[in-house]
Amino acid sequence: MTFSELIQAVRDNPEHIVVPASWGQGRAGFGGLVAALVYEAMQATVPDGRPVRSLAVTFVGPLTVDKPVRFEAEVLREGKAVSQVLGRAVQDGQVVTIVQGSFGAARTSAIRVAAEPAPAMPPVDACQELPYVPGVAPEFTRYLAMRWGIGGLPFSGNTSREMGGWVRLRGEVEREPVTVSHLLALVDAWPPAVLSHLNGFAPGSSLTWTIEFIHPTPPLDTHDWCQYLAVIEHAQDGYGHCAAALWTPDGQLVALSRQTVAVFG
Repeated sequence: MTFSELIQAVRDNPEHIVVPASWGQGRAGFGGLVAALVYEAMQATVPDGRPVRSLAVTFVGPLTVDKPVRFEAEVLREGKAVSQVLGRAVQDGQVVTIVQGSFGAARTSAIRVAAEPAPAMPPVDACQELPYVPGVAPEFTRYLAMRWGIGGLPFSGNTSREMGGWVRLRGEVEREPVTVSHLLALVDAWPPAVLSHLNGFAPGSSLTWTIEFIHPTPPLDTHDWCQYLAVIEHAQDGYGHCAAALWTPDGQLVALSRQTVAVFG
C-alpha cells in the first residue's frame, strides 16, 4: 500500500488498520507513518479552520506490522481558538503510540518575525541517494527517497554534529498536495543523526518526538524535494538529543522538530 492509500484507509476506518511489512523499520512500523495515522484520527475531531500547530509524540512500544491496530482520538479541551486532542495507537489492548496535539485558529497579532534562512545545501543532483536495498535498508525507504548533502551516512564513523540533505516520497505516481501527514513522514524518514558517529551497526529508536508546523503551509506536492537538516545538541549514556527543520526547495520553513533518541551501541 502506498502512503496515500494508508492515509485514506485510516480516514475510512480508524478502528481496524493493518500496517504492511513493506512499511517496517526493523521489527516495528515506520514511526513517521504511525504518527501520521494517529494524527489523521485526531484531525477528524477538530473543527475546520484550526490547523495543527504542534504534536508531541511518544513511542511507547513497537507497532507490529501485518497485525491489526486501532487509532483513537479524544478531545481534551475545545476553547475559542484552540483544540487540545489526545491520540493513541492501540494494538493487542496495549497503547503503542501516544500523540498530544494542539490545533489553533489564526489570531490577529502585531508580532511577525521571519524564520531564519535555510542552510546552504548542495544541489539535489550533487547529493548521494540512499538506495533501497532489500534486507539491508529499512523497508519503508522503498517509499521515501533521501539524498545526503551534509554529514555522514549511518554507521559511517562520521562525527559531524549535522546530518541533512533532500527528501521526498517515491512510488507516488500522481502529484498530490503535501499535507501534515506527508510532512510527518518526510521529517521522520531520516535516521537519528547520532547514528553516523558509530563505526558499525547498532539499533536506535525515537523515544519522544515534538514537531511544530508553520502556517500557512508553503505549497508543496509529493514530487518536490524538501531540504532537511538535523543538529545533535547532546549525546551521552545511550541517549541523543537532536533538533531539526524542514524547508521547501526554495528555502521556506515548513516544520521544526526535536527528538530524544535511544541508541543501543
